[in-house]
Amino acid sequence: MTETSILTTCPRDCYDSCGIRVVVKNGAIDRVTGDPDHPANRGSLCGKCTLAYNGVWRDPKARLQKPLKRTGPKGSDTFEEVSWDEALSDIAARLNGLITKDRAKDILTAHYTGTCSVIANQFPLRFFNHIGATEIEPDSICNLSGHVALSYVLGNSATGFDPRTATASQCLIVWGGNPSASGPHVDKHWLAEFPGTLIVVDPIRTPTAERADIHLRPFPGTDSALAFGLMHALKAMGKLDRVFIDAHTTGFAELDLQIDAWPPARAGEATGLSEADILAVAEAYGGGPSMIFLGQALCRAPTGGNAFRAVTMLPAVTGNIGKPGTGICFLNGKGTTRGLDMGYVGQESLRQAETTPVSHMDLCAHLEAAPNDTALILWNINIAASNPDQKRLLKALESEELFTIVAELFMTDSARYADYVLPAASFLEFDDLVGSYFHLTLGPQSKAAEPIGEALPNQDIFRRLSKAMGLTEPALFEDDASILAHLLTAHDLSFDELKAAGNFYPSVDPVILWEDHAYPTPSGKIEIASAAAEADGHPRTPLPDPLARPAAGNLRLLTPADEWHMNSSYDNEPRIFERTEHETLTLHPDDAHSRNLADGATARVWNEAGELSMRIAISDKTPPGVGWAPKGRWPGKSPSGLNINALNPRLRSDMVDSTALHGVEVQVEADG
Repeated sequence: MTETSILTTCPRDCYDSCGIRVVVKNGAIDRVTGDPDHPANRGSLCGKCTLAYNGVWRDPKARLQKPLKRTGPKGSDTFEEVSWDEALSDIAARLNGLITKDRAKDILTAHYTGTCSVIANQFPLRFFNHIGATEIEPDSICNLSGHVALSYVLGNSATGFDPRTATASQCLIVWGGNPSASGPHVDKHWLAEFPGTLIVVDPIRTPTAERADIHLRPFPGTDSALAFGLMHALKAMGKLDRVFIDAHTTGFAELDLQIDAWPPARAGEATGLSEADILAVAEAYGGGPSMIFLGQALCRAPTGGNAFRAVTMLPAVTGNIGKPGTGICFLNGKGTTRGLDMGYVGQESLRQAETTPVSHMDLCAHLEAAPNDTALILWNINIAASNPDQKRLLKALESEELFTIVAELFMTDSARYADYVLPAASFLEFDDLVGSYFHLTLGPQSKAAEPIGEALPNQDIFRRLSKAMGLTEPALFEDDASILAHLLTAHDLSFDELKAAGNFYPSVDPVILWEDHAYPTPSGKIEIASAAAEADGHPRTPLPDPLARPAAGNLRLLTPADEWHMNSSYDNEPRIFERTEHETLTLHPDDAHSRNLADGATARVWNEAGELSMRIAISDKTPPGVGWAPKGRWPGKSPSGLNINALNPRLRSDMVDSTALHGVEVQVEADG
């Protein structure tokens, strides 16, 4: 018996990008474990990945193995196996037919974070750019408002801080995030070892919040008022850095008038916090050097973009940026801090005609109004599980006039509505690169086994489709090895060398991001007041205005990540489903008592978008006025055929067409 180990990297939508050790015995994967030498996870894997990668990801019975062609009504799970040639020939004919009629824009593509490795996630865009398809804006379902907001202030949203500089920091605020679920090893190692004062701003008492020295629980949607209350306190304490403000910012005078109007007492009334707690946080942050780690929950609110801008004012007015132990991090890097030529992979330059992206908030309406024979191609995404206005969307997907293709590992809820389902390879079955969006590491995704059945990596699916359509653009057929070599040239590194090492830091020493204070804004400075924001219809400066509290009798619904799901991934792993079988709504004891609901009872939860029957859990981890129900369930596994997104009526954030799901309100009453 021969046993070897292969070092690879987890490519999920997670801050950790954990190092993985795949043990191969006699040519087959024996087990998937953590890489003990990887700096992020230090040998462990989170529970969900441990179960899934040693379960459904390698289970031939769970995986799609051959192309499938629909034979019955959409949603009925009636398919027959066909050859790749037959499937691609039919798909090619349908797509070419649209292109010939000058209707390439009626080819819609939706993708997100199923497999986040570089080539698998970006190379298919070459195909869609070349044919002129319409993209369903990926980040509109998640965090686009946050990216836009930070771009107004800093010029981009991809540069924050090197986590390794935290040793120089005296204070860290985790604002609107729960790394215990979304970055378990960030929580387990980085936060646990943070040397200064740890502050968590989150309405829910999460495991990360329980770790904090100070936990602030503002009512959802009041974060901007809290930010202004903190700035008022910092000003009163003499903690504003006037030298930094004058040298590196524009527009402070406009903001200052708002700061003076929001003392901590007023901010406390708006947020539900005590004045003393606000002052304590101001004292800790103002002592600096200080960091802020922005979570994605913060921007998923009707005023989420404004909240992001408001919180970003804190480092701007205190000078906590561009020095060791400082910065404000959202989704760190996205390739830019690792020197990778990411634009090369997707090649936007192949697009010859402009199309207007479609927001996920508008997808239902777009599909309902779409001309006959509109095509929808889904890859790396399960819209039937993740999108708002779920009942309406499922109805739209039932249309026989919509030609739907899904590339997937599993028979997901979305795949059930497809005309063709194409089997995709898992990350264990092809070479690629993975860049962390927190730790700034670059890791190999190393092939450890042959694809199950006839499954193909995303990029190979679209290479074959390009050939079937008779396309000749050379970029559509560039092989993975050439792309990897091109990307790694920046670091004078071969892919074999990266595989042997298991991970790579482009900079051995911690990087002080923004050290040069060269901000890619119109002024070249941090724009406290933004003419670009004003031109887009927003205030020049962020405002302290809190979101109104829910209507009488309603609860604010929060649907964050939990420890067992990654977006909609993992719900088909039986051992995970056992832990999360019931759609559960957690209520504060006061809210449960006022509705005569006992722990474990079943309740009707509804609003204008739909209704669900949910199990009630009672805990003061959830504040009064709030219902907490983590996302991630597959609708098809629920008796109703729906999940929590059936209650999301397509609420939009204040900036661009981005989700505001944390503004959803519901009513709750005993079932029956």
